[in-house]
Amino acid sequence: METTTISNRADFAQWAIERSRAIVAEQGGNLALAAREMDEGQIAETGNALGQAIVDALLEVFDGLLAEE
Repeated sequence: METTTISNRADFAQWAIERSRAIVAEQGGNLALAAREMDEGQIAETGNALGQAIVDALLEVFDGLLAEE
């Protein structure tokens, strides 16, 4: 993971766009595959993994903001 300096809203918006693209690229394919196979257990598992990736990204930014204090 590379470090990004966020000093204004535009920087944050750019980071959020790039990070969300990476999350969807990493996790979205698995979710689509599970949905195509109509495997409810796999859909739930991959959906949870996608949600956890989003939470992890948000916490990453929050932790970075705390480090600035």
